[in-house]
Amino acid sequence: MRTLVLGGARSGKSTHAEALAGASERVDYVATAPARPGDDEWAERIALHQQRRPSSWRTLETGDIAGVLGRNEPALALVDCLALWLTRTMDEVGIWSDEPGGPEALQARVDELVAAVESTTREVVLVSNEVGMSVVPEHWSGRFFRDQLGILNMRVAAACESVLLCVAGIPMTVK
Repeated sequence: MRTLVLGGARSGKSTHAEALAGASERVDYVATAPARPGDDEWAERIALHQQRRPSSWRTLETGDIAGVLGRNEPALALVDCLALWLTRTMDEVGIWSDEPGGPEALQARVDELVAAVESTTREVVLVSNEVGMSVVPEHWSGRFFRDQLGILNMRVAAACESVLLCVAGIPMTVK
């Protein structure tokens, strides 16, 4: 079973995804957030997520979601989250620079991720931000990120059997 849990900031999406995963004996928690040295508030957010996880869960801090999903392991894969993965990937492929090839490299990485979700034999719960219900960002970079995340969410949702939307801590079934 593949499940996508969407929601806005502080909507309860991660907590709900963790509750879904909690029913499994073995869980690989795929933490996609890149390190942000010197950002104390970011470190505090990560620490809160870490404290909520059962000690029996294995944490994999990586941007290689496709690699994790490609492993034939009995553990459920909980991926938190696709928005942070996209941010990390955009930085890695140089999307914000004038270097040629950034958009193509980004598309290739998105295609790889979606193919991994489609073909995985693992049970997986993916978390992502729903940013399409917010204000239109003032700057092109914000609009570009919002658009790319919306497209990624649509593609991953199509590959999942279940899609949930969390609003004010309440999960609602979309698919």
